Amino acid sequence: MTQEEHFFDFAAEAGLTKHFGSVNATDKMVELCRISSDSYVLDVGCGVGATPCYLAKEYGCRVVGVDVLPRMLERSKERAAKMGVTDRTEFRVADAQDLPFDNAIFDAVITESVTSFPKDKQQAVNEYARVIKPGGFVGLNESTWMKVPPPQELVEWVRQDVGATVEPLTADGWRGLLENAGLQDIVVILKPVDVKEESRGILQRYGIGGILSTLTRAFRMYLKKPNYRQFVKDVNQRGLIPEDFNAYFGYGIFVGKKPE
Repeated sequence: MTQEEHFFDFAAEAGLTKHFGSVNATDKMVELCRISSDSYVLDVGCGVGATPCYLAKEYGCRVVGVDVLPRMLERSKERAAKMGVTDRTEFRVADAQDLPFDNAIFDAVITESVTSFPKDKQQAVNEYARVIKPGGFVGLNESTWMKVPPPQELVEWVRQDVGATVEPLTADGWRGLLENAGLQDIVVILKPVDVKEESRGILQRYGIGGILSTLTRAFRMYLKKPNYRQFVKDVNQRGLIPEDFNAYFGYGIFVGKKPE
């Protein structure tokens, strides 16, 4: 199992996945994609279901969450039951580059720290555009190079911290994917990564009880599974955030509309 596979397997078992900007970024995506109680939304790469359940609970919309890992979807279903939104959520195994849905059925497709991973990002975004209705929206919240070229040591650090196959793009790169998929009226919002704000965002999304539950599961895994002890050791060896991190690396919210 690769380090990246360990990371996502660990996240699924622990029951915690995250994205830059946390709840505030999700709310901004909701605003820009015009998601309401009448919307039918697809969340690609839903992880443990935090965003689909949040959208169903707070906005009253119907949400389908897809992920490539079945264990993530088990956690998603547990979360939906706990939050009382099983009637408005559905979870399925799917690859972003080959979505198992008919054309033009969703009002919005969103991804949060997901489209940086697929090998063929354009194919993934083409799929998002394919499954939304005319007049619908595609919204991406993705890691972004704010300044290029980034130092190679920073590129390697980001790959170690976020995932071995992660490939952040520039703002123009993300915008280009949306435009090439036939989307228009592109909105771009760029943000630096604030470590303290990210930590507060995780606490806000999962609550103290959720964080304690995650820590408990993580500790049990550490005690029982040697491969997770090695994973934790590898994480600790990555070192502190590089000094020039914020000058080069951030995240962006990119939203495009499908022509009517």
